[in-house]
Amino acid sequence: MPNQAPSTSCDVTVIGAGLSGKAAALHLSRAGLKVVCIEPQQAVRPPVGESLDWSAPALFEQLGLSQENLLASNIATWKKHVTLKMRDGCDVHYVPSTWLGGRPFHVNLFTLHVERTQLDGEILKMVVDQGITLVRDRVIDIDIDIESDGKKIRSVRTEGGQRFISPWFIDTSGMGTPLVARKFNLPAVQYGPTKVAMWTYFKVSQQVEGTTLYMDALPTEYLEWIWEIPVSTATVSVGYIAPGAAVKAKRDQGLSIDDIFQQHLMQFPHFEPRLQQMANGSVHVNVTSFRCRVHLQCAGPNWLLAGEAAALVDPMTSNGVTAALRQASEAAALILKYRKRGELPGHARKSYSSRIVQMAKFFNEGIEKIVYEPQVRNRIGLGIAGEAYTSPAWSMNVVYARLSPPGLFATLILGAMLGFFRVSAAICYWYCGLNKSSVAKQECRIE
Repeated sequence: MPNQAPSTSCDVTVIGAGLSGKAAALHLSRAGLKVVCIEPQQAVRPPVGESLDWSAPALFEQLGLSQENLLASNIATWKKHVTLKMRDGCDVHYVPSTWLGGRPFHVNLFTLHVERTQLDGEILKMVVDQGITLVRDRVIDIDIDIESDGKKIRSVRTEGGQRFISPWFIDTSGMGTPLVARKFNLPAVQYGPTKVAMWTYFKVSQQVEGTTLYMDALPTEYLEWIWEIPVSTATVSVGYIAPGAAVKAKRDQGLSIDDIFQQHLMQFPHFEPRLQQMANGSVHVNVTSFRCRVHLQCAGPNWLLAGEAAALVDPMTSNGVTAALRQASEAAALILKYRKRGELPGHARKSYSSRIVQMAKFFNEGIEKIVYEPQVRNRIGLGIAGEAYTSPAWSMNVVYARLSPPGLFATLILGAMLGFFRVSAAICYWYCGLNKSSVAKQECRIE
């Protein structure tokens, strides 16, 4: 029985020690709270999420990781632009507008790529040095291992039999097993089809600058794409994203994951030297499946969701790391603010949830309607579609950082601005679909 397990008391229990979990634990421990962080001994999948957006460096600064130190320790490389390459040889370069670097924004126009294994290891060292209790175990049964009183969590128990009692909980358990969301059956909105990501790491003799995306957008197809990210001076991360149905069809034909991965890299001559490393057996292809989504409620009386447990944004947005660090900081701040009260007031829960939901909807709906699905990109071209998405995406992260919107009023302003862009994308999507239908009818009449 749960109450027979050895019990440990603390101020905050963090379920999951991924990027968001470790960041939240650091913020809370530095404020004087006793924190326990529960993480399985074996990670579900290797860490990924290496191309950062322009808001991430400031969030790393809050943890004590400056751009200069990350670059000097070879954990990061500069990301000064994003390049889109198509198989026909066309290139499109996306660079932050120079006006973002001036008044009143003063945004650093350069951001970073990170080597996630080294980065996560560096933050883990900071967690250990801070004296945070890291428990290598896992919570597996939401009905037995999470003890609740109504909507309030009282304790969690691990597979190894340890029981942790605390007045506050943060769930950062990841995209596959969001424990608290399943415990309370929290509603969620999903975006796009289930996708499959395959990726590996290649050694290079010449460093690549900037994130490069390779695409061959067929007029009637849902978009598939390849990334190339320089995670260190001598290593690039290369990955392939495709709908799960397309990958399954190829698997049914007898192709292995390595076969599918190589098949798509071979479409671009640039990858021929990289493929030699695969032929030599010197690289291993990682694979995972995911579906973008956001939980509509991300906070309760004494708990909060953060990171991929709260929302999963599409990897093309480069917003996963920013979202994880941002939510960790805001969740910790709410616990510190309402610690003596013992629970979060309704307006604080709604504001926190609203910010996560609005940002996830903005990024996921925009990338699906403007880039992934063919209606808009066929009408305006893939390069312009990318520009139509990236400009507001970069701008809204800047607005978020400047508004610092944990307050209710700032949250409402942010929501209104995000809603405007979402409605604009929806109208554009509708118009392009309507225009396509009109063209089809006209062609039928001519025939």
